[in-house]
Amino acid sequence: MTSNNVLIGDSLPAAVDPISGFCQSNAVFYSRRYPSPLPPADFLDVATFIAAHAHDGGRTALIDAATGTHLTYSQLWRAVGSVSARLSELGLRKGHVVLLLSPNSILFPVVALSVISLGAVITTVNPVNTPGEIAKQIVSSKPALAFTTHELLGKLADAFSSVSSPVDVVLMDDYGRHRYPSNVKIVTTLTKMITCPPGNSNNICTDRVSQNDVATLLYSSGTTGTSKGVLSSHRSLIAVVQNIVRRHRIAAAERRVVDGGKASPATFLCTLPMFHIYGLTMFSLGLLAAGATVVVLSSYSMDDMLSSIEKFGVTDLPLVPPVLVSMIKDADRIHGKYELGTLQRVLCGASPLSKEVAEEFSARYPGVTVSQAYGLTESPWVASMDTAEEVRRQPGAVGKLLPNMEARIVSTESGEGLGVNRAGELWLKGPYVMKGYLNNPEATALTFDAKGWLKTGDICYIDEHGFLFVVDRLKELIKYKGYQVAPAELEAVLLTHPQIADAAVIPAPHKEVGQYPMAYVVRKAGSNLSRTDIMAFVAKEVAPYKKIREVEFISAIPKNPSGKILRRNLIKLQSTTSTPSSKL
Repeated sequence: MTSNNVLIGDSLPAAVDPISGFCQSNAVFYSRRYPSPLPPADFLDVATFIAAHAHDGGRTALIDAATGTHLTYSQLWRAVGSVSARLSELGLRKGHVVLLLSPNSILFPVVALSVISLGAVITTVNPVNTPGEIAKQIVSSKPALAFTTHELLGKLADAFSSVSSPVDVVLMDDYGRHRYPSNVKIVTTLTKMITCPPGNSNNICTDRVSQNDVATLLYSSGTTGTSKGVLSSHRSLIAVVQNIVRRHRIAAAERRVVDGGKASPATFLCTLPMFHIYGLTMFSLGLLAAGATVVVLSSYSMDDMLSSIEKFGVTDLPLVPPVLVSMIKDADRIHGKYELGTLQRVLCGASPLSKEVAEEFSARYPGVTVSQAYGLTESPWVASMDTAEEVRRQPGAVGKLLPNMEARIVSTESGEGLGVNRAGELWLKGPYVMKGYLNNPEATALTFDAKGWLKTGDICYIDEHGFLFVVDRLKELIKYKGYQVAPAELEAVLLTHPQIADAAVIPAPHKEVGQYPMAYVVRKAGSNLSRTDIMAFVAKEVAPYKKIREVEFISAIPKNPSGKILRRNLIKLQSTTSTPSSKL
């Protein structure tokens, strides 16, 4: 790509607007970021790519916020080497899947990097998922090995109880003298794997890993409402890592200007779940390539987060919007109790942040830049704000397209490609995009068009300056505190209740959490089923973030002639003054 044009098809020239990146002849937006060539080597895994980045081996890589336990970069890579060797001796090979069920931990990246360095595939699980939900992921992904903690071992055992062939387990902490469930086989502990001396080199796996091989298998509801395994390649993750390193260098240059030429090292606080695509790519991959220090919270609480910023001199704080909103509402108490002078940047992702909320945060926390980034499980990074100047110019935008990324804005009515400042569904092409869904060619075919464009299901527009704005979601997912909740899953649970004749779930807007699940329920004749009964019933079947928070009774669920629920009718029906019946 040159500054003004690109070559389309067989070297056909097409004019590209140098500011917006829009090409009139094919209705494609091209990234105006400086191109970032990917490594040319066919055989390269993302762990090796990360390790090859130059950084101070004695610098602290990871810190446990609760205990202060830390790993330097030298210790981190020694641990990854040891665990990789032990996994190979256990028979783990290229293409095998390893399930990781764990809260945030400084050992989470050790496991992830060790697994993918062998060409095996890591699949992460939300620790709050129910045994039934975990069992579904086990059946789908067919792991050869699992990593978990002793606190989650019972939940994993319960999940195994409905699976015909339980897999071997590695404990990420020492189990001590506690008894463990009889239907799991603990083969070793992570501590032993890290400290065990090297074994026979003849047992070490030597499979060559291609950039095109699958590295991660994360589960997403995508655009069709049912959980699917997203296959991301090493090449995709290498592109993501390369972008995080690029943004880290830009931030360092900004710090040098502010600090008079002496840029202080960046320290990030990990409040985001590492099992999520946002947390995994940031804290287990990209920031380690950038040589940053990552302080890890095992679980989130506002005061733990704030005290960690103060204690460890945190400079950068990736968040989801509900946490930022809480910081605004509690600003007076926070300023009176905590010293947050080292904090320079807040990065919001997982769901859009309104211009008004961003400006209110800046007013309450002067000197802290609030920027956004946008991605999805199917394409972890799409756009980002790179500088404080960009944030000042276009508040409310999620950023410009990343290097090497292409986008289309497609009319949901006509299917035509739209130009600047026109809203439609966002379609994507680029190295960040997934390979497809695991064993689900139908869903893959629905998500990609015939020319390989990924349909995001998000309604967006790109302005005349090349900034991307997220307007709404075409897909029916609910975003609760950044988590994706599929209405179809909750409806399936509701319909198992003997006193419910029909049900529909919609997103209810809320300033603090983004959206929460609200159910419209048709009771069977003669039933006196209450709202609290329904919410309690669903709560027993799903993870906490999926719970129904409000219930309204209705005589019939509106549907079209083919039987599809008309959710827009229900959203219009919803009272603007309604409040959730349970705590958010």
